[in-house]
Amino acid sequence: MGINEYDPRGQFISFHNRQQRWAVLVCHRRAGKTVACVADLVLSALVTSKQDARFAYVCPQYNQAKDVAWTYIKRLTSDIPNVQYNESELRADLPNGARIRLYGADNPDRLRGVYLDGVVLDEFADMRSSVWGEVVRPMLADRKGWAVFIGTPKGHNAFYDCWQDAQMDIDWFRLMLKASESGLIDASELKDAAKGMTDDQYAQEFECSFEAAIAGAYYANDLKEEHVREVAYDPRQSVYTAWDIGYSDDTAIWFWQMSGNEVHVIDFYSANGHGVEHYVNMLNEKGYNYAKIGNKPFLWLPHDARAKTFASGGKSTQEQFMSYGYSSRIVPELSLQDGINAMRMMLPKTYFDRQKCFDGVECLKLYRREYDDDKKVFRDKPLHDWTSHAADAARYMAIAYRVALPEAQRPEPKYAFRGTENGMKTLTLDEMWALTPKRSTRI
Repeated sequence: MGINEYDPRGQFISFHNRQQRWAVLVCHRRAGKTVACVADLVLSALVTSKQDARFAYVCPQYNQAKDVAWTYIKRLTSDIPNVQYNESELRADLPNGARIRLYGADNPDRLRGVYLDGVVLDEFADMRSSVWGEVVRPMLADRKGWAVFIGTPKGHNAFYDCWQDAQMDIDWFRLMLKASESGLIDASELKDAAKGMTDDQYAQEFECSFEAAIAGAYYANDLKEEHVREVAYDPRQSVYTAWDIGYSDDTAIWFWQMSGNEVHVIDFYSANGHGVEHYVNMLNEKGYNYAKIGNKPFLWLPHDARAKTFASGGKSTQEQFMSYGYSSRIVPELSLQDGINAMRMMLPKTYFDRQKCFDGVECLKLYRREYDDDKKVFRDKPLHDWTSHAADAARYMAIAYRVALPEAQRPEPKYAFRGTENGMKTLTLDEMWALTPKRSTRI
């Protein structure tokens, strides 16, 4: 089926005929949104009057883009004379000079430095919101390109905000297709699907509910909306930082203060591809009253900050920060599950600044367990995606918070786990803490 034979589903005709520059499509599974959006890209590339036009289809991960859209791009351009395909770059070159290329939001730097006349962002809820604001949106500016956001809801995140904002803006086209209303899936099939899904899963995947709980989310019941608000920095109080250091991917940092029995998370920062000097400059520019050891500001670093690397001249990250006048402490090594439970215990008394912590909070909301498609169960380990680094840094923050909190103020633990020492006794978090080997923080 080439583009000349493309017969759009009636539900998407208004989308193809839109006049707005921006569009958001919230569609149930198997509604055909991918085919419709790829066809829209091909049609736009064929009729454009712009010289050397560039169009893109972006998925959360590069391999997803290949699996989801590449076959459709080749199929819908197959009847265009002299079209050429570049398999290594997942790119279709049209005879009028226009190009359509696939990208992954997991490597946003690959997008930088080029321009776009149109772009589709598929499953935008699974992307870090900064990909749009910091990377894609500037690429559309000089040629006034358009963008389409598509996906299925995953709670209140950037995709939800996009849908809500579009309600009030005449420059946006909006389309929501619920399975109960679209007529695209047989009623008997929907009934059968509902038998094998939880109510939340069905509401999210087929009824486009932004209110359904995210399946497998670690902090779904603990991170409340009322705990995300304006949180002011108090210069009289020390600011602590907890880090997850990425060497080939993201570094994530949380900034928090203790205020009575509350934890005030005042800031969040993440970046990739930078050395220690970049982060030192960032800390200095923020100018917070950092907690100190002696007269040196100190950082809570993960245990792998002790590792020495050839790239840094045989120095560890901890040693590099020391050379810039920063001291550090290493977060005690606990299991992943114990760290998650420590975070759950801290969340009821924790408040996040809505603006400065927006990206980090989105990561916490979407941080979830990996799903085993074969066994149809969630695994006991998290899905490793763009949310992982912020979530890991949050675990370190929760562990560091308990270390810094005076013993008399520590709450009664709500969670218990099997001790790793003998495999027999059920231990509380405090008991587990006492059994955990403590390493010296000296370098």
